[in-house]
Amino acid sequence: MLNYDQVFIRDFVPSAIAFLLKGESDIVKNFLLHTLQLQSWEKTVDCYSPGQGLMPASFKVRSVPLDGISEAFEEVLDPDFGESAIGRVAPVDSGLWWIILLRAYGKITGDYALQERVDVQTGIRLILNLCLSDGFDMFPTLLVTDGSCMIDRRMGIHGHPLEIQALFYSALRCAREMIGVTDGSKNLICAINNRLSALSFHIREYYWVDIKKINEIYRYKTEEYSHDAINKFNIYPEQIPSWLADWIPVKGGYLIGNLQPAHMDFRFFSLGNLWAIVSSLATQRQSEGILNLIEAKWDDIVANMPLKICYPALEYEEWRIITGSDPKNT
Repeated sequence: MLNYDQVFIRDFVPSAIAFLLKGESDIVKNFLLHTLQLQSWEKTVDCYSPGQGLMPASFKVRSVPLDGISEAFEEVLDPDFGESAIGRVAPVDSGLWWIILLRAYGKITGDYALQERVDVQTGIRLILNLCLSDGFDMFPTLLVTDGSCMIDRRMGIHGHPLEIQALFYSALRCAREMIGVTDGSKNLICAINNRLSALSFHIREYYWVDIKKINEIYRYKTEEYSHDAINKFNIYPEQIPSWLADWIPVKGGYLIGNLQPAHMDFRFFSLGNLWAIVSSLATQRQSEGILNLIEAKWDDIVANMPLKICYPALEYEEWRIITGSDPKNT
């Protein structure tokens, strides 16, 4: 069964921006409020319920019969939190996109009353509490499974993918501007500020790759056990792919796709890099480097398509291992 009858939160965002720019803001306002109502729905996968505050990946309009009235129906929204999704993956990006769109709505329309509503403030807090909750991870980045964002199929992005981190940073900045300042919100705002500082440093320092950084990695020592280790993630120089040194321009650079212990994903992911520019997660120098790279490697990144999601594509045995032989990721 296909899911073409579903409205995906992430897919609606570009349309929502277009509606706002055309002055059709009621459509976006209704979308924000209706998806907020879906946030509180009970959701389970094999009797297990995910954390409170999760936004659905998508929803569809379903007709249900009215009680006591024959042949009468009403339309309701039926959300999917991943319990019906291909691969059963919960959407990490939906709540982040929702916060970003809410902020865009207020900035473009000047209608800040929407974000000040009690139910909307509660929705923002629930999303933030879910994202900022303590766990086993030692990094300020969000740890997610494969397929939990726009790349919604197995693509080897499990861990700390750039796309999620760029959206996370953007959503935190938007939420900080919208959260009402009260005695009850001071701790949350403090947590947001602390996370923003740590997250921006982490991405700018460790995800950035240019010719200079590649040369540094080639000289890395490994197996360093100390607080002041230079090779903090124990990256082996042999991980650097053969195509990279000749591909990256002298005046260009980009943010890598993923960073984990002993692993750097050197693929170029378009959305993560471009959103890092939009949200100011990347520094001005890094933003210029990313745009220089896109211009220099236009045939690789754009070519005859609007914009490639990822470069380079996975092929042969690497494709089989990383995607699980998924024919839709060829």
